Amino acid sequence: MLKPVVAIFDVGKTNKKLFLIDENYSIVYERSARFVETVDEDGEACENLESLKSSVYDSLNQVMQLKEFDIKAINFSTYGASFVYLDEKGEPLTPLYNYLKEYPEALKKAFYVKYGGEEKISLETASPVLGSLNSGMQLYRLKCERPELFNRIKYALHLPQYLSYLLTGKAVADITSIGCHTQLWDFNKDEYHQWVKTEEIDQKFGAFTPADTAIKTTFQGKEVSVGVGLHDSSAALIPYLANFNSPFILISTGTWCISLNPFNQEPLQADELKKDCLCYMHFKGKAVKASRIFAGNEHEVQLKRIALHFDRAAYLFKHLKFNPGLVLKLVNKVPENQQAQTAFSLTSAFPARDLNIFQTAEEAYHQLIIDLIKQQVYSLKLILNPGVRRIFVDGGFGKNAIYMHLLASAVPDIEVYASSVSQATAIGTALAINNVWNDNPAPTDMINLKYYSAIQRTL
Repeated sequence: MLKPVVAIFDVGKTNKKLFLIDENYSIVYERSARFVETVDEDGEACENLESLKSSVYDSLNQVMQLKEFDIKAINFSTYGASFVYLDEKGEPLTPLYNYLKEYPEALKKAFYVKYGGEEKISLETASPVLGSLNSGMQLYRLKCERPELFNRIKYALHLPQYLSYLLTGKAVADITSIGCHTQLWDFNKDEYHQWVKTEEIDQKFGAFTPADTAIKTTFQGKEVSVGVGLHDSSAALIPYLANFNSPFILISTGTWCISLNPFNQEPLQADELKKDCLCYMHFKGKAVKASRIFAGNEHEVQLKRIALHFDRAAYLFKHLKFNPGLVLKLVNKVPENQQAQTAFSLTSAFPARDLNIFQTAEEAYHQLIIDLIKQQVYSLKLILNPGVRRIFVDGGFGKNAIYMHLLASAVPDIEVYASSVSQATAIGTALAINNVWNDNPAPTDMINLKYYSAIQRTL
C-alpha cells in the first residue's frame, strides 16, 4: 500500500528543499538544490526565477514517479518581501528583485511626506522602515518609476503564492506574507492600509485567502490539494504552537535570526521599530511580536574572512566543539566581552575586529559567536516579557554547539533548547493544511528538544 504524504517546498535564499512528509510527520524523502543567481536590469544579483519555476515542476514530476508514495497535497514556504509581477497571461514581467536592493531616497521621502511620516506608517503597519524589505514599497516604486509596466501587472504575488499559482492558476493573497514587514497591512484596523487603497495597489493582489486553505487541482493526471503557501518565519512557528502552551520565544535562525514571541501582545512602540522590531502574522491571523538581526548572513561573511586569514577551509568550522577554556581566555583578552550590548546595532562588533589579535582560527571563531550572541541577546530582550521561561532555537544555529552554550550562559534564568526538528518550517507548512491530506490529528510530540545549561556565566 502506498504511503500517503504531503510534498513541501521550503525555499530559502540559499537552499531550495523539497520534502515528503508522512501522516506521522516523519520526513520520508528530501532533496535540495542551489541555483546560481542572475541579475536584474540594474546588474544587481537576484533569484533566478526561471530556474526556481523549472525546479518546482521537475522535482514534482520526479517524486510523482516514486512508487512508494501517494502525494495527497503540496504546499510552499519561502522567504518574504519578494513579489512576482504577472501579466494577463500569468508570465513574470520583471526579475524577482532582491529585497536588499537599495531604495531611492527621494522616492522614500516623498512617500512618507505624502502619507503622514515614517513613524505613523510604521506603527500602523508594524513594519520598521526597511526600504525594499517593505515589499509594499517595491510596488509603490514600480508605480512611480515605471507606470507603463505597473499598468501591465495583472497580479502581484508574494513568492509563496506565486509558487502555488504555478500549480493552481489561482492568484491569492495570504496574511502571513501580506502581514510581514510589508507596510501593506493596518494592524489596528485588520485590513489593507489606507495608502494601499489610495494608490490602488490592493487591486493587484489576488483574493485574500486563509493560510490553511488548499485548492484542488490536477498535476500529471493526479488530483492533489495545493496550499496557498506561507511566509517561512510564520510557518516555523506552527509546530511550536501546536506542541507548547506555556509562553516561549522561538529564535528562527537562517540568513536572518528572528526572535518570535507569540505571547507578547504589547503594541509596538516607535523606539522598538527603530531597533528592527516588527510583527509577523500567525497563520490564523494573530500578530506575533518579533525582533530581527542579520546574523546568519554576517556569520557566513565573517566565517569566510576567518578562513581566508588563517588559511583554513570554511567547512571545517562546522565541526568545532565548544571550548569553555577558550571563552574564558577571550573574556580576559577582549575587555568588552564582560559587558552586555547596550545599544542597537545592525551588525555585531566582530566585523570591525582585527583578526591579527587572535592566535588561532578557533579563537577567532569563538569570538565571532560571542559577538553574535551579544547582539542576539540584545535583540531578544526587546520582545521578552516576564512570563517567558523557555527559548527554542530552530535552524542552523541550533546545530552550533558554541552558539547554543553561549546563548544558555547569556540568559541563565531561561531554559534554552535546540530543536532537533531543524525542518520546522516544512513541518509547519504541512501542519497548516493537515486536515486536507491527513486522516490523523496533528501529533503533539513531534518536536524533540536538546537542553543546554549555562555552564557558567561567561557573558
